[in-house]
Amino acid sequence: MADHDPPGAAPGQPSTPAAGTDNTRVVVAPDAARPHASPVDAGTGIAATQDAAVAAGPHAETGSTPVPGSRRAIRAARASGATGHGLFKRRRPAKVPGTPSRAGRNLPAAIGVGAGLLIPVLVGLLFFPIVFVGIVTLFGAVGVWEICRALELRRISVPVVPTLAGALVLPFSAYLGGAEGLAVAAVFSILGLFLWRSLDPAPDAAKSLMAGTFTVLWVPFMLSFAMLLMRAEGGFLVIATLLLLVVANDTFGYLIGAFFGKHAMAPKISPKKSWEGFGGSIGGAFVVGGFCAVLLLDQPLWIGLVLAVAIVASATAGDLAESMVKRELGVKDMGTILPGHGGVMDRLDSIVLASPVAYLLSATLVPGLL
Repeated sequence: MADHDPPGAAPGQPSTPAAGTDNTRVVVAPDAARPHASPVDAGTGIAATQDAAVAAGPHAETGSTPVPGSRRAIRAARASGATGHGLFKRRRPAKVPGTPSRAGRNLPAAIGVGAGLLIPVLVGLLFFPIVFVGIVTLFGAVGVWEICRALELRRISVPVVPTLAGALVLPFSAYLGGAEGLAVAAVFSILGLFLWRSLDPAPDAAKSLMAGTFTVLWVPFMLSFAMLLMRAEGGFLVIATLLLLVVANDTFGYLIGAFFGKHAMAPKISPKKSWEGFGGSIGGAFVVGGFCAVLLLDQPLWIGLVLAVAIVASATAGDLAESMVKRELGVKDMGTILPGHGGVMDRLDSIVLASPVAYLLSATLVPGLL
């Protein structure tokens, strides 16, 4: 009752202040009751001043410059695009050229790097086979090195020297010695890993050996199946078809997924990969595979369609497998050597599983090729 009936006033009657006294009271409302107050102003007295200016009514806004915190000032701030009040205005950030697109890539850099990689690969494939083998071997070695670096983040020490040696030997063994040469090189590469770790023991030796064996079999061994195709008459056309199908898988999947992707294929592994993008990959690969089967391989159309489905499925599986490994290691990309793409392994992930699939289909669907 003290707040409503001050001393000297009868109940229910308004009180009259005594001469020389000032009973004017300023009540500062809590933050939740002050819609115009900013959290930044709490405890500084600014909020109380602004509330007083708002309470003063329209007469406080008759000047040419609106009172800070008044309704007029707030409306002017909102009209200018600011989200704060007074000195604490925050404008919407402008689009910076070169920032990643909706699918998470720097598209101009990705296109430029992709074209720069594809041109020497195709030139070596069509005119200088041994150069093509050297380029593939170099890419495989860099991919192995990126995997070894990423595994170090989880304190898994891969025997780098024998692992890189296997990455350099396996593709040339497949190209020069065929399937038998590849098998022998793979066996000796694994034995080299065990011998190296035996002579140079380290903590968690079993984990180290398993990681090294996995790396050798994942990248250089799988890529070497493409070198087996190089030995066949017209095999370079099969490899060209393989590369074009992988490019079609990535390109059409990226475009359709970026604009129409709504249903994630594997949200816990790769949230940006959608079923709509996978359908776009299949559709684009159908077109490319059909043309390649008829124009390059001189085979029936259905062979191109079978190749398209198999290559897209294996390339997508390889991409998801690498995404799962990266998620387990806690890295976004295996490396940063390729602008717009990440690391070399981020580009090889589709090809490493598509190469043995292309080899097996060529051996069964195209009589006499292998």
